[in-house]
Amino acid sequence: MPDTTRTTVSTGAPAHETATSKPTHTRWFVLVLISFMYLITYMDRSNISVAQPEIAKQFGLSKSAMGLVLAAFTWAYALGQVPSGWFGDRFGPKRVLTVIMTLWSATAVMTGAAFGFSSLFGARFLLGLSESGAFPVASRGMQLWFPRIERGRIQGTTHFFSRFAVAVTPFIAGSILLAFGWRAIFYIFGSLGVVWAFAFSFFYRDLPEDHKGVNRMELALIRGVNPDGTLKPPAITKLATPWKQILLSPNMWFISLGYFCFFFGTNFYLTWYPTYLREHLHMSIRSLGIWGSVPLLAGMAGDVTGGTLSDLILKTTGKAKLARRVVAAPGFLLASAFVIPAALTANKFSSIVCLAASFFFLEWVIGPAWAVPMDVGGQFSGTVTGVMNMVGALGGASTAVVYGSLFNRGFWVAPFLVSAGVMVVGALIWTFLIDPEQSVVGEAATDSLASS
Repeated sequence: MPDTTRTTVSTGAPAHETATSKPTHTRWFVLVLISFMYLITYMDRSNISVAQPEIAKQFGLSKSAMGLVLAAFTWAYALGQVPSGWFGDRFGPKRVLTVIMTLWSATAVMTGAAFGFSSLFGARFLLGLSESGAFPVASRGMQLWFPRIERGRIQGTTHFFSRFAVAVTPFIAGSILLAFGWRAIFYIFGSLGVVWAFAFSFFYRDLPEDHKGVNRMELALIRGVNPDGTLKPPAITKLATPWKQILLSPNMWFISLGYFCFFFGTNFYLTWYPTYLREHLHMSIRSLGIWGSVPLLAGMAGDVTGGTLSDLILKTTGKAKLARRVVAAPGFLLASAFVIPAALTANKFSSIVCLAASFFFLEWVIGPAWAVPMDVGGQFSGTVTGVMNMVGALGGASTAVVYGSLFNRGFWVAPFLVSAGVMVVGALIWTFLIDPEQSVVGEAATDSLASS
């Protein structure tokens, strides 16, 4: 149990009276709470992939029309990224995440109440708009709670939970579908967000300094220690958001384009993958819960592996450029290499194994990809990650439309070849263009490696 006897250092940070106290681990409870948010988020956005055939049949929608419905989420998701990220920087993660989690729970329920193409499109659009702030604002929250050398791992962990959601959603949603119909999927999943919002509002604080469960030793790990022994202050000032510098930074757009390539590759698993298994590989709904989850489980392993490896290299070498690039670039290349045989093989189980290998290597890009904007964005990391995720969401929208249009014409191989090419481009961007050590907001507003 943490010691509750505190003194105050010059930074205003709480401290124990005894120098021998062990650091508390409250930041890891914060990580668990945020990870559950990622899980609920991906359940709410991916459950439609299971219900697609039933929805399309009831409303008489073609695959191209369903592609538009799926794209509605990502278009709105892209639209809301930057404003919601800015809100998180401006008003704090606690208030913003509590509000948006409640809103997207309501819009998830609206999907279940849809009565045709227009209402379905509108519900998915509002869901995307509501969810748009989740990851940028959460990244700002984690940037305040974790040192730089832990950020690859924590981003890998949160995305592990998001991929776990995609892995288990076909089984859970499929069971609900068989028992109660497709509308019940959205009613049940949507209710989870409200429960999370209450728990988050009760436990989370925007600053670890304000949390009773955090002692000075844990704060020293999070903030770092000045030469005189005082704790370094959190990266919060009254500086205005440097919009011009962010939007005109070449590094900002290289980071965003790299994430576009990542999102293009991964969004297939969130939208068309169950349909691909059912209609091209001819698997039953019950089979989705077993074979359909194999690539997603591999992706979960990739999340943790990539983020942990990147942090280990950073801690060992102190070179962020090496630590982030040496994981991300090979991940893209290997993902591209495995997705091609996945599409070309006629054996359904060989296809799934190759998709699993491809998704594993693609997912180990996620830790570096989300750690970099936290580092180069500093106190404006919510806004910076919002810009990155906005461009990435456009990549996701492209996936929904491109795959839907080609599948609708009976082309089941071509989309994967397009995806392989996009991933090669991602590898080139990470190898030559993205600089994880170059601020996009100005050095005064960015964490340095030494101070984090």
